[in-house]
Amino acid sequence: MSTEKRPTPVNGIVITFFSTASAVGKTLVACNMASELAHEGYRVCLADFDLQFGDVCNYLHLEPLRTLADVQRTMQVEGDSCRVQDFLTPYQNGDVSFSVLAAPKALEEAYNIHHDYAVRAIRKLQAQYDYILIDMASMFSTLNLAVLDLSTIVTFLGIVDFIPTIKNMKIGMDTLKMLGYDKNKIRLVLNRSDAKTRISLADVQKLLDEPFYHVLPNDFRAASQSLRDGVPLVLAKEHTDLGDALKALVARYTNHTTAPAETEKTREESSWLSRIFS
Repeated sequence: MSTEKRPTPVNGIVITFFSTASAVGKTLVACNMASELAHEGYRVCLADFDLQFGDVCNYLHLEPLRTLADVQRTMQVEGDSCRVQDFLTPYQNGDVSFSVLAAPKALEEAYNIHHDYAVRAIRKLQAQYDYILIDMASMFSTLNLAVLDLSTIVTFLGIVDFIPTIKNMKIGMDTLKMLGYDKNKIRLVLNRSDAKTRISLADVQKLLDEPFYHVLPNDFRAASQSLRDGVPLVLAKEHTDLGDALKALVARYTNHTTAPAETEKTREESSWLSRIFS
């Protein structure tokens, strides 16, 4: 772990991971960013708010004893005296550690989570941690909108694989703009950028009317091995381009570097993809 003392935010910074498409790598990116921030010496809590199908604990090979559902039940009895930190599950890898607020285990519990209790839990965690990272479900639910409102940064993840995914990305970006979120709050991140596809990155950026803030390379083998081992790529012994790109994303979020990620420049005034959605 880095011995350099990091500045401590007055209130914990909330970074959410959101998408309007499934299987875009939200959980992988969230777990790796939590690991890298913890490695840098920050106090980190990773919250799994994909209530029905959350995979954070599966990815990290954790068996939580308590979940967000237990936090809500306790808040209903104890109110603001509830200590959310008592319901967290620790993740440890060598000298790197952070906390996890697990998603409910039962589907019925997931359905019964009220957004007010979830937001109150995050507010309490902000007083205890430098960074709170939230892995969210791919939908505009009441809970997600409440979390987006309190977020410092919204990491909007997408992949360029086929037309329906890109359509959903455009709907998501247009919806965020319509809801009036600060443009500087939204960070559009492309995952699996060099997967084989006939859709150009330039076309997608033109369609979305927004450049990708950061680009992550495609490495299915490394990602799969990371899932099997329960070890985030940024902590793995084996060097990978994807692991390095994830570290670079954290460096940009913590202002350790201001160099923009390289993206393909738009070369055409119009394209078949733009015409499809125009």
